[in-house]
Amino acid sequence: MRITVAGAGNVGLVTAVCLAETGHHVTCLDTHKEKIEMLEQGHSPFYEPGLEPLLEKNLANGNLCFTANPNHAYSEAEIIVIAVGTPEKRDGSIDLSYVYAAAYHIANTIKNDVIVCIKSTVPAGTNDIIKQIFYHSKPRHLKIDVVSNPEFLREGSAIMDFFLGDRIVIGTDSPEAASIMEQLYLPLKIPILFTDIRSAEMIKYASNAFLATKISFINEIANLCEKVGANIEEVSYGMGMDKRIGTSYLQAGIGYGGSCFPKDTKALVQLAGNVHHPFELLESVIRVNQRQHSLLVAKAKEIAGSLKGKKAAVLGLAFKPETDDIREAVSLTIIKELLEEGSIIMAYDPIAVPKAEKLLGKSIEYTTNIREALKGADFAVIATEWDQIKHLPLNTYVDYMKEPIVLDGRNCYSLKDIQRYSITYVSIGRPSIENVERAQQH
Repeated sequence: MRITVAGAGNVGLVTAVCLAETGHHVTCLDTHKEKIEMLEQGHSPFYEPGLEPLLEKNLANGNLCFTANPNHAYSEAEIIVIAVGTPEKRDGSIDLSYVYAAAYHIANTIKNDVIVCIKSTVPAGTNDIIKQIFYHSKPRHLKIDVVSNPEFLREGSAIMDFFLGDRIVIGTDSPEAASIMEQLYLPLKIPILFTDIRSAEMIKYASNAFLATKISFINEIANLCEKVGANIEEVSYGMGMDKRIGTSYLQAGIGYGGSCFPKDTKALVQLAGNVHHPFELLESVIRVNQRQHSLLVAKAKEIAGSLKGKKAAVLGLAFKPETDDIREAVSLTIIKELLEEGSIIMAYDPIAVPKAEKLLGKSIEYTTNIREALKGADFAVIATEWDQIKHLPLNTYVDYMKEPIVLDGRNCYSLKDIQRYSITYVSIGRPSIENVERAQQH
């Protein structure tokens, strides 16, 4: 099929590359000419494991091309995928201007019947507005079928999720469009769910809201475990043995971040408010998560007292491993609060330093060498569970830090392993371990 993907962001580019990999002729459209030039040379503007090799391969075999020209992108497409950004507004609602702009461009450019597939995450009812845009703006003799086809691509594993996903959701009132979309995805051998348009829109938001709820719930249990002397890892394991609950998203920590969960939970609360439905549960989930972000700085002050003038090693900048995305990253909250306390910060991340530096400037120091970050540090804060951190020999903290105080926001290390070293170790929902020498001094 001839497919155009509007938007070369995390979702759009992965979708375009993967559809090209399945044998379709894909044009990816983006308004940023510098990004297009970069992509034409086989370089991705963001880090995603496995993406660049597929990008280079499909550029070489002619299945994939890039353009900043809507006329070139839309004029002969059989399927157009809208995967543009839907940023958050100040009130928590979603800015749909890029989605609507794409719809107007499509209506004014197409020269044949087409299926328009909305992959951008949009509130329920948005696709109906898009249908109205097409009805009033497209040439009368042409037909546009609208399909809601939400994405479930996790940053850091997006390629795998495209080819080995749990489900594909197709929401449309057109049996013909549903059949064509089914043929598009059948080679992936992933279960396909057909729904009405508004149900498809809601599935995406409901899924992310539920996962965010699991995270906030287990973090509240972890905080309670600390107060009653329980171990959250044993509690989580025992809960996860119940098949109704499952083991996923029961890892205690300092909360969720990224471009999806924070935005989507707030958008769903806003959507509920618009129809006079108070979503009290989700409002609590958001509050719990925001409070969790500040946990490690509070724990650092309990241990070290004043943090003014003390060197802090912040380990991990990306909101999760295997991405360079720092949007809504917990590390940003930690850094902000440490700076307010007067700490001197050296931040480590294997991938995300350039993006962090653009945002934070010279307010902190950066490194891609974890030992450099730890050298002479008064305490270390683990914000992202990178493998480079999880597999770091624990004696490194003892050998390089001024005082081996480790505040682990992702429970990277086993308590049994930590006890072999002279490290003061504080994690989430588990008993703290104090360096014997430090305990004697105090």
